[in-house]
Order: sequence, then structure tokens, then C-alpha cells
Amino acid sequence: MRKIKLLIEYDGTAYHGWQIQNDTTTVQGILEDSVQRITGAPSSVHGASRTDAGVHALGQVAVFRTESRLDDGTIKKALNAVLPQDIRILEAAEVDDLFHPRDAAVKKSYFYIIVNQRVPSAFLFRYTWAVPQQLDLNAMAEASKALRGRHDFAAFMGAGSDVRDTVREINALNIERLDRVDFMTGCLRGDFIKIWAEANGFLRHMVRNIVGTLVATGRGRIPVDRMTEILQSRDRRLAGQTAPAKGLFLERIVY
Repeated sequence: MRKIKLLIEYDGTAYHGWQIQNDTTTVQGILEDSVQRITGAPSSVHGASRTDAGVHALGQVAVFRTESRLDDGTIKKALNAVLPQDIRILEAAEVDDLFHPRDAAVKKSYFYIIVNQRVPSAFLFRYTWAVPQQLDLNAMAEASKALRGRHDFAAFMGAGSDVRDTVREINALNIERLDRVDFMTGCLRGDFIKIWAEANGFLRHMVRNIVGTLVATGRGRIPVDRMTEILQSRDRRLAGQTAPAKGLFLERIVY
């Protein structure tokens, strides 16, 4: 039996996350239905990252097993023909049967987009968090330094997670202000903040909780020097709010 690796992008707006759940529409569920349609047999689709409801992906990776003899190019074309327009297969390739998209991952990167203005563009409300209060970018950048490296990130883990080991290593965490974003063939001007994180792995809601805490720092609600204390406390109640899912993008998974 062959194992097919997929590189996937999707707009998460209409979905209750990646993972199959009862009576909800998920990206994994849609993919499994589509694989069955083109191969004629059911197959589980296993992803590298369980993105939350409303989170988007530019580079999700998943695999499925099949006895179909369709070549890689035909699988890609056939899946795109039956999938909804907000889920696209960028690549399809046969891989070794031992490959697992989650276990084999060396690092992952996410980014989050904030619109730091009162009246954001009508074209970006599905993909950004609008924060009308002016944020202190220097304070946010200074606070973020405490999060880089290998730490126990239990204080930034969402409730309901069954993960026992909450230690992760953030290789990079960058914050930058942008005065424009490209859209279609034009550009939208405004006040944007992009938070980009790369790590060997992320806990449930970890990026969104980090973003929410950094925004609270930018607003002056959490002092800059409090980040180390929050991290060491392992207490979710001390960190900031969970940022909305719609501003978060799974960017890339490296193997």
C-alpha cells in the first residue's frame, strides 16, 4: 500500500479546525471524504498540525495510505477538482511508509497579523485581529525575548490539552510593524503588526496565548518584566487573553 504526502493550504474560516469532530465540518473530514471519492476506498488522513477552528494554513502537511495506482499529479488534480475552493492541494508525492508528518517534523512556523487601527480594511477582517488601541511595539519586542529558547510553556497552553510534556523550544520570535500588505494585485495601507514564531513544536493555543499576552503588554496592562514570571509560573491565569483564531496562519513545516 502506498503512502501519499500532501502539502495543503486552506482558509480556516468555515471549519471547526483540522481534527475530525462529531457533527462539525473540519478540514481533516473534508479531505478524507475527498480521498475516498477519488480512490474509491476510505482512508485516514493524518496531519502534522491540529490547527484550531478558524486558523488558516499556507503549508499544512498530511498523509494517507491508498492502494490506488493514480500517479502523484493525477491525485493532486483530482483532489483539487472535488475539494471546496477554500482547501487546495499544492503538492502530492509518494513517500516512504515510515514517514509521519507530525513525528518527523523538525520545526514549525506560524505568523499572526494584527491591524492596529480603528477602522481596518473590509478585505482583511477574516484574517486579522483588529486592535484599535495603539500598541507599544518596543515593549512587546522586549517582553518577547523572555520566550525565546527552551522553556516550559504550560502558562501559554490552552485548556483541554492532554499533552504531558509542555516543554518546547522557540528558535525565533519576531515582531515587526508594517505599513502595507499586498492583496490581489494591489496593496492595502494601514498599521499592521506581524508576529512570527518558529519552534520545534507548539502546544494547544500556544501562539494565540503568546500573542494575547504580548498585546496586553503593548497596551500597558502587563509590565514588560512580567513575562519571565508568567513563564516560570506555569499558570495560564497569569498570561493574557487568547487572541482570536482568524489572525493565525500555519506557515511552514520543516523536515
